[in-house]
Amino acid sequence: MNVISWNCNMAFRNKCENVLKFKPDLLVIQECENQEKLKYALDNMDHNDILWHGQNPHKGVAAISFKDVNLSLKSGYSEEFQYIIPIELKNKNRLINFFHIWAMPYKTDRKKDYIGQIWGALNYYSEFLKEDSIWIGDFNSNAIWDKKKRIGNHIDVVNRLEENRIRSLYHLQTKKTQGQELEPTLYLLKKVHKPYHVDFCFLSDNLINENTKISIGDYDDWISLSDHMPIFIQSINA
Repeated sequence: MNVISWNCNMAFRNKCENVLKFKPDLLVIQECENQEKLKYALDNMDHNDILWHGQNPHKGVAAISFKDVNLSLKSGYSEEFQYIIPIELKNKNRLINFFHIWAMPYKTDRKKDYIGQIWGALNYYSEFLKEDSIWIGDFNSNAIWDKKKRIGNHIDVVNRLEENRIRSLYHLQTKKTQGQELEPTLYLLKKVHKPYHVDFCFLSDNLINENTKISIGDYDDWISLSDHMPIFIQSINA
């Protein structure tokens, strides 16, 4: 199964051909407009399912499936973690827990900002961690910003996932440690001198084989479309 995750910086309907040409089985899109605004583009996508969540019709999260992949919202979804969406992914007869991530500010509680939301979701959805899982999207986080006194920082999230044999594909592939990534996924304000690695794909061990690879879009190819580079995941064992 091939997956593309991308914070498209809105107006996905005008940009979708740039990722559709890679023929994904699953698109994981952040800052995406809702189904109504995507209608014309969707009519030309030959897709199976779309699950969109958001408060702003111009800027939510959309998971779009193709080929043999189908999606449905898992029972127990909590709006407390609005942009961490638990989805049941079915690929033929294989069932996988798929979490679509877009970590956001939390106005009423700073502990729930960004990575704090993911930490809370990990605890809330802890039973799902026992099954084959994908955690993917815009984490808006990196170990370089960890605060030692905070419980639920980036490394805490990574460790909790690894305790359940769910691992960052980029770090497995590159042998780099968290915070030492060489390829940026975000250029803040589209500035080439402000690079950060904040988009991730974590996979259960059972979903990884010798052909499972991750790559990141090049600045020159994508910066006119978004401040985030897409991440491409090939040959998930599903």
